[in-house]
Amino acid sequence: MKKFFTNRVFWLLLIICCLTLLPFIGLSEYHTKGEPRESVVSYSMLATDNWTLPRNNGGEMAYKPPFFHWCVAAVSAIRGKVTEASSRLPSAIALIVMIMSTFAFYLRRKNTETAIVTALVAFTSFELHRAGANCRVDMVLTAATVCSLYLLFRWYEQGMKGIPLLAIILMGLGTLTKGPVGSLIPCLVTGIFLLLRRVNFFKVFFLMFAWGLLSLIPYALWFYFAWQQGGTEFLDLMYEENIGRMTSTMGYESCVEPWYYNFITVILGYIPWTLMLLISLFSLTWKKPVLQGKWQQITRWIRETNPTTLFSLCAVIVIFVFYCIPQSKRSVYLMPIYPFLAFFITRYMQWLTTTGKKAVHVFCGVLATLSIVLPICLFVVKTGIVPEDIFHGRHATVNIAMLHHLEDGGAWWQWPLIILPGILGCWYWVKRPQHAIVTALVLIIGLYLSLDGFYTPTVLNAKSIKGEIAAMEQVAPASKGVLYEYIEYGVKAKGDPVHFFEVNFYMGNRIESFHQQKPEKGFLLILKSDVERNFPEFQKEGYRFKQLYEEPKREMQIYEFTKESL
Repeated sequence: MKKFFTNRVFWLLLIICCLTLLPFIGLSEYHTKGEPRESVVSYSMLATDNWTLPRNNGGEMAYKPPFFHWCVAAVSAIRGKVTEASSRLPSAIALIVMIMSTFAFYLRRKNTETAIVTALVAFTSFELHRAGANCRVDMVLTAATVCSLYLLFRWYEQGMKGIPLLAIILMGLGTLTKGPVGSLIPCLVTGIFLLLRRVNFFKVFFLMFAWGLLSLIPYALWFYFAWQQGGTEFLDLMYEENIGRMTSTMGYESCVEPWYYNFITVILGYIPWTLMLLISLFSLTWKKPVLQGKWQQITRWIRETNPTTLFSLCAVIVIFVFYCIPQSKRSVYLMPIYPFLAFFITRYMQWLTTTGKKAVHVFCGVLATLSIVLPICLFVVKTGIVPEDIFHGRHATVNIAMLHHLEDGGAWWQWPLIILPGILGCWYWVKRPQHAIVTALVLIIGLYLSLDGFYTPTVLNAKSIKGEIAAMEQVAPASKGVLYEYIEYGVKAKGDPVHFFEVNFYMGNRIESFHQQKPEKGFLLILKSDVERNFPEFQKEGYRFKQLYEEPKREMQIYEFTKESL
């Protein structure tokens, strides 16, 4: 371990990861339901001192175990409140730790070039980079899963002697992040790898079962105390989220996708590197496959191949197949395969460059051109010649707001980031560097700095509701009454109910449920479409409404109401 901390490449990689990611994680405001839904759980922990099963969003209990929320709350406690930056910092740290571990894993077993390129290919994949700047549980789970796999492989290299305590602890943290899958995946991958290495089946089974069982102890302790608080409601929720989701027996549909969905998400999730793979297809010599004797070749390859390569391949295949089984599919489920895929992408690029094929150089040319075009397009937008009337449909208002944000945005410190890709693109076309892989990484990192530092937050903040919160607080102050919400779809949904997550977070978790509490008076936050469908029935129940506010982006309205006796 000491040699990693004295390795200059290690520190260079760490600096690149930190400077590319950390300064920008707080620039984007919440604009989707996922991030505020998670961050408000940590907000509730700090506000109520309930660290086991806090209630939020009008009485809803958290859908996930609390480790990620503990991390957010701990970071946020330093500043005294939960913010966009503090809520995303645990994910960013988890990504950086995983990337540094990936570097260390392959440096020990391959060479410096393979290790750092693998680490940076994984870091610059769209899916991992996005998740590392997101307040969601998935990046922390991914880091715990991948790092525990690395440690289990080291345990194998050491003759499978003793107890892999650190791997068990990381698996335990994975279960405390998103349930038993945090233990199941590492044990399943390692178990299949050991079987392929001809380790006795019963030895593999009992060892993996033992390590998996030990890693479930922290989850079991939390589960017991949460059950004490939540009772049957908690048990039903955990059954749905763990057993029901994996066996496709949930009481409601959640992220149900067809079998080929996982292929699409990996292809898109590994942008921009999938573009390089696509370009390289035209430089290969294709031959008609010969199937005779292939099975013998495969079995011989398994016996003779390097254990690191076989373990990496096992991780990719086993995790991918595992998440093809349930109907519920999301792109983030497959993130644990990304560091291992990066290893094979790196080896493929090294093979392309050593065999004299020009695919990686062509890829660099495409990146350089995009790098030059990006700031040019921004300058065109800033001239104001792009008309608003090119946008139509239900999202026209938001798209026009994005256009104006780009026209008006650009603080003094963001301009170096804006022009950086253009400078790097011109450098490529002037100098034509010979080391194509390093050049591709430099160009991609330059694009990420520009996107994360200016384009992404500038565009996405046009979708955020944060700028309207002051006006909403003014018409419905907490001092004059409780603010309730009513969303027809959320009320009628069998599970995973919808709330005004962003508004609730920015208002300090003060929104209560109109449907459940049937209050006598207060303020009501409701969608315009729900007003038309539900107000006639509410009025029959004695409710009288006075409109106070309408927000144009989401068509939300605020009413003051009282209930008359009938």
